[in-house]
Amino acid sequence: MPCTASRLSPVTLAARFLGLALCIGACESGCGDDHTTVTRLPAIAAPPSMAGSVAEPAIEEDLNPRLVRRFKPLTVLISQRSQALVDLGRVLYYEPLLSIDGRISCNSCHPLDHFGVTHTALSTGVGGRLGRRNAPSTFNASLQFAQFWDGRAISSREQVKGPLLNPGEMGMNEATLVTRLSAIEGYRRAFEAAFPTSPQPISLESISLAIAEFERGLLTPARWDQYLAGDRTALSAREKEGAKVFANLGCMVCHEGQLLGGSMFQKVGVIIPWPNQADRGRGELSNNAVDDMTFKVPSLRNVANTGPYFHDGSVTTLAAAIQMMARHQLGVSLTDEEASAIETWMGSLTGKVPEDYVRKPALPAARRP
Repeated sequence: MPCTASRLSPVTLAARFLGLALCIGACESGCGDDHTTVTRLPAIAAPPSMAGSVAEPAIEEDLNPRLVRRFKPLTVLISQRSQALVDLGRVLYYEPLLSIDGRISCNSCHPLDHFGVTHTALSTGVGGRLGRRNAPSTFNASLQFAQFWDGRAISSREQVKGPLLNPGEMGMNEATLVTRLSAIEGYRRAFEAAFPTSPQPISLESISLAIAEFERGLLTPARWDQYLAGDRTALSAREKEGAKVFANLGCMVCHEGQLLGGSMFQKVGVIIPWPNQADRGRGELSNNAVDDMTFKVPSLRNVANTGPYFHDGSVTTLAAAIQMMARHQLGVSLTDEEASAIETWMGSLTGKVPEDYVRKPALPAARRP
């Protein structure tokens, strides 16, 4: 049961919550594999009512500049590689022939016209097989420090290979993949243009590189970035109040930087054990109990549009996810007003999808199921 001791000041509460954070989001799929461990703290008092920042009008509307510096505006990257490579990656992203049955593409589980998610707890792979974990968005994923919920891939290029070769996802093998694409004239020409000096343009490595290079452009700047860049009118007063509640709870300890997450690992159920203990997370990779229930902290970008939430897709609404993580990560119960304020602010993290960039291209002529 959450404690009901006296309310704490925002400053005191932030200090008490250092090392803890909300782990909401559906974004998995950068570089590095360091394991950040957060010390477990004893159960603490319920959070303050945020009087003067949520329930009552704020005296100072804008966020503290020291808080703002914990974040960074999202910068749209310009590919340093050839346009031919990016265009090839776009085509391959939509190509169902990359799956063994010719029916599943990257876009099947990460549809770019739906913020890169299927809005289902688990995605469906070849033969109707359900995935094991929630498939999150590919938008902004290339900037994360590691890929997959357990961080087993160190880059987007390595991440692409996972679904391609996974029997339950696309079920492909390298030999069949190369043979299939090599038999299609349009792909032979496209790979030769993208890899003009390669003696073997079509390979698993070139396929993964092309898709990863396309995914580098899947970035969604939002109103939040305009605010961070100095436009204090980009957020409503209510959104600013939600950001204050989020910050005062200490959530930005893990959800910081330009992605508001995606830069470290964290245990789910730091204070109160997570309900579903079936998935050990990074513990399955290390075979070390200390890593059990540890997952990558997801980015919060586009979080209002990427449910259901968590690695198991167990929560369908953002409001419920916010309340759940406050309880399990912080050991506190938020008021409806506090949770609503945070949810409102998270709406400002919804970015603009680059429609021209993600538009489905014409696929090379070939026989498809």
